Amino acid sequence: MIRENQRLLNHLNMALDALMVFLSLPLGFWVRFNLFPGEPSVPLRYYVMAALILAPLHVLLYAFLGLYESVRKKRLYQDLGMLFWGNALGFVLFQMALFLLRVVHFSRGALLVYFLLVNALTGGKRIFVRKVLYRFRQEGYNQKCVVVVGSGPLARQYARELERSPELGLQVVGYLSSRANWAGQLWLGILEDMETVLDEHSPDEVVCALEMEEYDWLPKVIQACEKTGVKLSLIPFYARYMPARPQVDLVNGLPLINLRRIPLDNLGNAFLKRSMDIVGALCLIILTSPLMLFAAIGVKLSSPGPVIFKQKRVGLGKREFYMYKFRSMRLNTGSDTAWSTNSDVRKTKFGAFIRKFSIDELPQFFNVLKGDMSLVGPRPELPYYVEQFKEEVPLYMVKHQVRPGITGWAQVNGLRGDTSIAERVHHDIYYIENWTLLFDIKILFMTLFKGIVNEEQL
Repeated sequence: MIRENQRLLNHLNMALDALMVFLSLPLGFWVRFNLFPGEPSVPLRYYVMAALILAPLHVLLYAFLGLYESVRKKRLYQDLGMLFWGNALGFVLFQMALFLLRVVHFSRGALLVYFLLVNALTGGKRIFVRKVLYRFRQEGYNQKCVVVVGSGPLARQYARELERSPELGLQVVGYLSSRANWAGQLWLGILEDMETVLDEHSPDEVVCALEMEEYDWLPKVIQACEKTGVKLSLIPFYARYMPARPQVDLVNGLPLINLRRIPLDNLGNAFLKRSMDIVGALCLIILTSPLMLFAAIGVKLSSPGPVIFKQKRVGLGKREFYMYKFRSMRLNTGSDTAWSTNSDVRKTKFGAFIRKFSIDELPQFFNVLKGDMSLVGPRPELPYYVEQFKEEVPLYMVKHQVRPGITGWAQVNGLRGDTSIAERVHHDIYYIENWTLLFDIKILFMTLFKGIVNEEQL
């Protein structure tokens, strides 16, 4: 039933998008000249004519960007992000057409309102449809049937993830394996019977999650799916080592999967992030200079020793650098091998205060200007602990493929101080693999509310 209705639903989705794009331009005209003073230089009918051209253009752009593909495995923010870029590209093409045709009298205000409306209407529609579909799927409707090939840890993990996410509308109807060894799931037969099982159950999708020792069966699994016309997805046995967005390169047609290619390997992305770091650090140094002066005086008066505490940390490319902080402790010999704790007896009273409100971290803005650190990134660690953790914590050294940060995704999620290193690394790798400039901005805003005041005891 789902397959039969999918094409109709896609056509309806496209028609609604076209209608919303078409309405956005005349509505922009109405808002500009009915709610604000001014007389139009171009009558409404020209806006309507332009809207008739824009509607199919936007639908075509949405189709090229994959916005009419299945949304079951795609996150809402990804959909909305692609929608925004589709609308932005459509808007730019419209402006270019007006310029080339020397049509210069369209109202800029009306066009601005149009751009805001087209994003709001098409985006709001997608959010509404998602919510409705999620509710239906949680109630057991609009389900797609999945047959799992394999019964090892990867297959079981996949089934657990589907159980945790009923909004995806994917239901495991059973599994194929060399033996019945998966309690709680229906055993459909051995791998030799795959073609017969697929003909009998007609699943919407087959998910192959064979373990390494079973991979000799993969060609037969592919052949059976192609012969029965069933969509096949693969969970490779090395999935646990793969990033969220693996990069696939081709060498004379031979695919190579780059297990650790990250967005900041792109020179354009690296330039954007570094530019934001420099501008942001300069602005923050100026804004916080009175606070830094106050901290410097307080540190000097609180105990003998230097105002700035320099500590060796490991940064980008495993290179060591000196990270700056306002000194919050009395001079001691354990600063290179010992973590500080909330009740550390080495702290001064003023040191506890500046640590409580993260004032001691402010000199790290100068580390950012030097290029040792970034505003956002994984927190840098002492060389002593790096040597220890790289042996104990899987993927720990991946964090050194980007500049360390003053704040990060782990910190704004409460993972700072004496918390799980494995959990921190998990959040750091998620940040590294999913970096965007907007993600950095989001973390900086979250830091204002979650990352400044900590659990330090005064």
